[in-house]
Amino acid sequence: MDKEKEVSSEVTTNKVKTYGKTVLTLENCLLPKERILSSPSQVDGLDHETETDLRILGCELIQTAGILLKLPQVAMATGQIMFQRFFYSKSFVRHSMEITAMGCMYLASKIEESPRRLRDVINVFHHIKEVKAQKIIQAIILDQSYLSLKSQVIKAERQVLKELGFCVHVKHPHKIIVMYLQVLGLLNHQTLMQNAWNYMNDSLRTDVFVRYHPETIACACIYLTSRNLSICLPKKPAWYTIFGASEDELKDICCRIQGLYVRAKPDQEQLARQVELLRRRYDELRLKALNSSAKARSAPEPDKGSGGSEKSRPRKRSESPRHRDRSRYHKRARSDRRRRASKKSSGHNARDSPRRTISLKRR
Repeated sequence: MDKEKEVSSEVTTNKVKTYGKTVLTLENCLLPKERILSSPSQVDGLDHETETDLRILGCELIQTAGILLKLPQVAMATGQIMFQRFFYSKSFVRHSMEITAMGCMYLASKIEESPRRLRDVINVFHHIKEVKAQKIIQAIILDQSYLSLKSQVIKAERQVLKELGFCVHVKHPHKIIVMYLQVLGLLNHQTLMQNAWNYMNDSLRTDVFVRYHPETIACACIYLTSRNLSICLPKKPAWYTIFGASEDELKDICCRIQGLYVRAKPDQEQLARQVELLRRRYDELRLKALNSSAKARSAPEPDKGSGGSEKSRPRKRSESPRHRDRSRYHKRARSDRRRRASKKSSGHNARDSPRRTISLKRR
């Protein structure tokens, strides 16, 4: 009986088939450290500082555009987090930062149920660009370049969805900060709450949302605000351990947030020039690779003979049965014509072979 049970269990285990799984949760997507340290932009030759400046600039564009479009802060935060996630899958060298920011802004307005027209998004980004360049503000002209830009933004939106695997849910720490302050008995402290929210909004320009959970980020914002305002919080045990955070994580997040205030303001034109140089180099290498592959395909194949002395003959095309019958018929017809011609030249009349001509006509 035991042997029969073992055999039946083996049969059932062999029948079970494993398939790929897609896990959809309400938690934020966190990236491993290996992927964060070696991003696609750094693989393409972009240094870490330039990449960080491009991330900060893109998030600032989304934040400013969201304010001008009168979007809720949640939509702006969603757009910035998707922007950060996307450029850990793709490179700044191969994808335009500004167009991707437009696509993230347009997509985030739909996700947070505050949709805006694509024309309004493009107009706002155009307005920001002209104000930064200190030019006379003019409306964008609806010409062919506008239509191509519109199609590029739609393409960027689809590409963001594809790279994120349509997992665009983002859990924000806004409500978590309020809940934690209520637990700590500091809900009525408006300055503490407002400063914590401000730090949390500034942290969107960094990569902390792809490194840590929103609960840990909320604890770090409260921790940094309480230090700045000299507000004592429970230490024995430490208050943040109740919410599943550690002191090392809080210090790392605080250092990344405060690093924004020390950092120099990024110059968009200089960054665009650096990216353009790398993009040209990438295009040149790509063309060289394509040309070399085309040459390899067009090159003649080496001779494959026995011992390398005999030349390889070209392969004959596979003939169909119908093609074979036609070739046989034509061969017979040619041989009959030669026969008749030889008989005429020798003095014979064509009436001597009536059967042969009839058989040819039938064929």
